[in-house]
Amino acid sequence: MSSQGHPHAITIKQNPNRVRVSFNGTVIADTTEALVLKEGPLPPANYIPRRDVQMTYLRRTDHSTHCPFKGNAAYFSVRVGDQTADNAVWTYETPIDSVAEIKDCLSFYVEKLEVSEESPEN
Repeated sequence: MSSQGHPHAITIKQNPNRVRVSFNGTVIADTTEALVLKEGPLPPANYIPRRDVQMTYLRRTDHSTHCPFKGNAAYFSVRVGDQTADNAVWTYETPIDSVAEIKDCLSFYVEKLEVSEESPEN
């Protein structure tokens, strides 16, 4: 998907790398099927299929946001042991048609969680 030429261009591509997300020493997501969403001047964000996320560590919160380019985002906090990362995960459960690929995927704040990528050659 691409909206190139628009001042707020969004592109979505398959990430060729293995992506892992950890918190408090525990892997909460591990996939070779992440999508990379690039949106205007924002840093790229990995979107990981829900099936590759350990949802037992996530708790939905009341927090939500609206993006005119993607739709309404719902948020989750991550809890592992006695540590919590509030609203560290977001998802667009009913995204706008132009970004439909991110439905059933979650994205993670790299400032709150450890996100690593490993190339297929490793």
